[in-house]
Parts: sequence; C-alpha cells; structure tokens
Amino acid sequence: MIREPAQPIVLYHYWRSSSSWRVRWALIEKGIPFVPAAVDLLAGEQKQPAHLARNPLGMVPVLAIDGLLLTESVAILEYLEETRPSPALAPADPAGRALMRQLTQIIVADTQPLQNLSVLQNIDALTGNSDSRKTWAERYIARGFDAYEATLAQAAARGGPGPFSCGERLSLADLCLVPQCYNARRQGMDISRWPRIAAIEAACLATPSGQRSAPEAFRPSPA
Repeated sequence: MIREPAQPIVLYHYWRSSSSWRVRWALIEKGIPFVPAAVDLLAGEQKQPAHLARNPLGMVPVLAIDGLLLTESVAILEYLEETRPSPALAPADPAGRALMRQLTQIIVADTQPLQNLSVLQNIDALTGNSDSRKTWAERYIARGFDAYEATLAQAAARGGPGPFSCGERLSLADLCLVPQCYNARRQGMDISRWPRIAAIEAACLATPSGQRSAPEAFRPSPA
C-alpha cells in the first residue's frame, strides 16, 4: 500500500471525455483526493506544448500521482487498483477478473477509440459530410454494445448475475461501460435496445461515486 504523498494528486481531464470519467470515478469511489485540472479539447489545449509534455499523444486523462505522470485510462485504473486496493474494483477470483478484462476491452479497445473526438473530426474531413460522423459512431457503438450484451448473457448463463457487469459489486468494467452509454446518448441512440446494459447503467448511476464523477459535476462554468 502506498501512502498518500504530500504532493497533491492532479487529474488532467476533459469533462465530457469518457476516458477521463473512468479515472474520476475510480478516484472518487476509492476516496482518493485529487485536484481536477481541465484540458479543453474543443479549444485544442491537448495539442499545446504544456500538455504534450505530460502526454506525447496529446490525449486525456493524465494522472500526476506518486511522482509519476500516468497516461492511458486502463493503465491508470490498474495502477490505482494495485496501489490503493480498497474498495476493490475488480473481482477476487480469476474467472471474474477475466470477465471484467474482457468486458473492459470490448469498450476501451473495440468501441470507444473508433468514435472519439479526433476520429470523428477526421471522418468529417474525409467525407465532407457532417452526417457521416453520426453514422460512423452509431455503427461502432452498436457493434460494441451488441458484443457486451452477448458477453453478459453468456456470463449470466454460467451463474452469478448481479446488478453490475461482474456481479454484486462495481468494477472497472462498469467504469468503462457507463461513460460509453453517455456517449451513445449524445449520438441519439436508445440504450434500451440493450436491456442488460441499460440495467447496469441505472445501477451504476445510482451509486454516489457514479453521480459525483459524472460529466455534469465537472462541467465548466460559463465564462
């Protein structure tokens, strides 16, 4: 266990970024105090030298913790789970952890990267049609949610279903899924098409940490 350092923990994030929400959620669920530092993606602040020095890819989130600058949300989540394991955000058994990783990868590897801001901006530039980004985003979100829903059904058939993705407790899979549901709604998609996902989202957003970490809680005040 690592003791909290005197130096404050700083999260460089964007309020609507799904990757940022995952990390905010884990920090809040684990009771880890942090200082939020906004990086305005729409204004291009992620491309400025100050942020590129933190993350050469020019992305959020970046977590300054324990003398480290950590990037990539899943790596950050795993670091928090390994160094500050209570409350746990991963099942205790190997099979449960494998399911959690499988569900997490469906979102973070095969869904979210295909419809994040930089990809959608490139779709606009390549097609010259602003409707193309919506069609593209819907296609890959639906593909990912279909796979997530089917994987949940397989897991339920083996026993042990619960209100969350991996049973009775919130896990890293939920922290990745729910922000993607938020993104889907921004595209006008109806989450009720996936009843298991919709039920998990409702359970997750009923938790105090889900509410406190949500985008609206970090929305910048109007200038």
